[in-house]
Amino acid sequence: MSPAAYQFPFASKITGTGSAFPERRVTNDDLKKYMETDDAWIRERTGISQRRVSDIKNESEHNSSLALRAALSALEMAGKRPEDIDQILYATCTPDTLVPSAACWLQKKIGATRASAVDLNAACSGFIYGLSLADQSIKTGQSKCTLLIGAEVLSPFVDWTDRGTGILFGDGAGAVVIESVSPTSTQRVLSSHLGADGRLWELFYIPAGGSSMENTAEAKEQKLDKMKMKGKEIFKVAVKTLAEYAETALTTNDLTLKDVDWVIPHQANLRIIEATAKRLDFPMEKVLINIDRYGNTSAACVPTMLDEAVRDGRIKPGHVVLMTVFGAGLTYGSAVLRF
Repeated sequence: MSPAAYQFPFASKITGTGSAFPERRVTNDDLKKYMETDDAWIRERTGISQRRVSDIKNESEHNSSLALRAALSALEMAGKRPEDIDQILYATCTPDTLVPSAACWLQKKIGATRASAVDLNAACSGFIYGLSLADQSIKTGQSKCTLLIGAEVLSPFVDWTDRGTGILFGDGAGAVVIESVSPTSTQRVLSSHLGADGRLWELFYIPAGGSSMENTAEAKEQKLDKMKMKGKEIFKVAVKTLAEYAETALTTNDLTLKDVDWVIPHQANLRIIEATAKRLDFPMEKVLINIDRYGNTSAACVPTMLDEAVRDGRIKPGHVVLMTVFGAGLTYGSAVLRF
């Protein structure tokens, strides 16, 4: 029996979305000050024209502060208050502090005193990992109302002199409220699918800053506190896994791409998105994209794009939305929802 066929006491549904970004826009032309590049070169290879960058000296642009703004918007749409939240799941690889968690910082700021709070680090796949855990918590009755965050402040970990990575990333936060509904409801999370392959860790990692390597002055001088990426290798793995996990989600629910109204892929690189759509034979006009304006915001990519499309009316009640992602680790995932 497929996972989608199992019967649980409840099902889960996204009832509110929200997003927030730092004020500062960094254009491709701005990056010419730090590296040998230009707007045409970046657009051709990535599809990115600008990204948002946090002022980390400004508390209102910390990771948990961006999440707070996104969460309040999502709660307002859902008609919920902070005290209604049973659970905060916070997907990020760039928390305000290692301890306490970003989820606890958010709980404090939002006043969700009843909620449990925990961070999830699956890098760019984090939101889908969180969505899967939220769905399971609600299906089994552990939570009736979960606040799921995908938020990143990646800019402090970017080497702004490296045009291989410095052109790609931005900061932002997305949030969704997920509530319990009847298991017979057609408007719900239909299924989620997660995977990982730690053998591919060297394709994207940050050497220093964890317990195995202190973030010393020497490490900083060698830029070991910055992102290291093998772009060509990631491209190949990303297209393959994005397509495979999309197909797994559809097969599980006896759906075809003709049944899908919108695809929200991880916003890593427009060329990866286009290659994946071609592999799936899915029209690009049904692929939701915000990478051109925000860059790769890791765990925030999917929820910020989702919020934008819900608020501007592209995603309507009854629409089937397919999400497919990959991230450092390497991690992978997909989910299908009917709104």
